[in-house]
Amino acid sequence: MAALKDSLQADLTSAIREKQTSVTGTLRMVLSAITNEEVSGKVARELSDQEVMQVLTREAKKRKEAATAFEDAARPELAAKELEELAIIARYLPEALSDDEISKIVAAAVAEVTAAGQTGPSAMGAVMKLVTPQVAGRADGGQVAASVKAALAN
Repeated sequence: MAALKDSLQADLTSAIREKQTSVTGTLRMVLSAITNEEVSGKVARELSDQEVMQVLTREAKKRKEAATAFEDAARPELAAKELEELAIIARYLPEALSDDEISKIVAAAVAEVTAAGQTGPSAMGAVMKLVTPQVAGRADGGQVAASVKAALAN
């Protein structure tokens, strides 16, 4: 079993013992999403830590989007609940990259791609192919894409 999934289950057990209802509910939802991912497809399989991290990232993104939607709909109590769940999930995610770190990674990838002869907006796919594995789970894809576009425009 993946170490991250073991950690989630251990934390769920301790949250149940300590009667932390919000933590318990959030961890149950996350573990359910992991289990759904494991049994999807033709054959059930065990997820690696990287795949569990992808599920956690997806769940965190859902909470961010829901919180934004609730804020826009003038439902601050529901937005607060989503943000609380996001904070619980964020404990298991790696630290996010700063804008400077993303810019450095993008600049290095742009330099590599332009050295290979591709320039301008048509090089976006090649740059993203290099950048995505380096920032996976640590930066928002939209933010990275915007940074790549800006770097290629210069």
